[in-house]
Amino acid sequence: MASRKLEIALPRHKAEFDQDSEYCSVLLDGTWQTIRFHDYDRIFAVPGLYEQLFHDILDCRSPDVIGKLLKEETQRAGVATSALRVLDLGAGNGLVGEQLRAVGVGHLVGADILPRAREAALRDRPEVYDAYHVLDLTGLTPEQERTLTASSFNALACVAALGYGDIPPAAFRAAFNVVADGGWIAFTIKDRFLSAEDTSGFAELVRRCRETGVLEVRASERYRHRLAVTGDPLHYVALVGTKRADIPPDLLP
Repeated sequence: MASRKLEIALPRHKAEFDQDSEYCSVLLDGTWQTIRFHDYDRIFAVPGLYEQLFHDILDCRSPDVIGKLLKEETQRAGVATSALRVLDLGAGNGLVGEQLRAVGVGHLVGADILPRAREAALRDRPEVYDAYHVLDLTGLTPEQERTLTASSFNALACVAALGYGDIPPAAFRAAFNVVADGGWIAFTIKDRFLSAEDTSGFAELVRRCRETGVLEVRASERYRHRLAVTGDPLHYVALVGTKRADIPPDLLP
């Protein structure tokens, strides 16, 4: 994807930022505009902004980490990545999907709640997805359920999209349950959301899934997701496992 080089400025002061409140300033049409990092509609509307901000400036590593870990674990199990039929949850503009294709994923479908995300993916990476759906997994229509079921997914990927309310536990459960038993589950999440300090519900959900045998975790890796605007590292955890059964409603926190 070719795009013009943008002028981007991070906050000059070094006050503590929660990740959810980080922002930058971008020079657009001769005017500096302030954009929150989680205001994805605005970020995806500007070609190249997501890549330049998160990957060139803040050195995001999550797509590479999850792609590498998924490939290693499937190879260890004797499964060809070309046989994977992946639902990319919170697909955004396709950066994660591009990495999944790079490690050999055979069939790839994107899903995001934002129409702007789909527009950006089709604009920037039209060759990556076999299909891309805009939908709310907590309120699927019968037609959307049939469409997802017809894709016969045997893998789910969700990268850096859990824990801040963008994809709640109920939506993750719905996506998880679309995957066939024995399929692969690969996701990354901020380390805090798997700790005793978690307020998102994911620490409890993952714990219950592991304890009840719904999810067999094959690999777990804590890594530096990216830099914060202060220059400090933000650490996430990448997990790859095997789905053994659907998540029942009573496992939701």
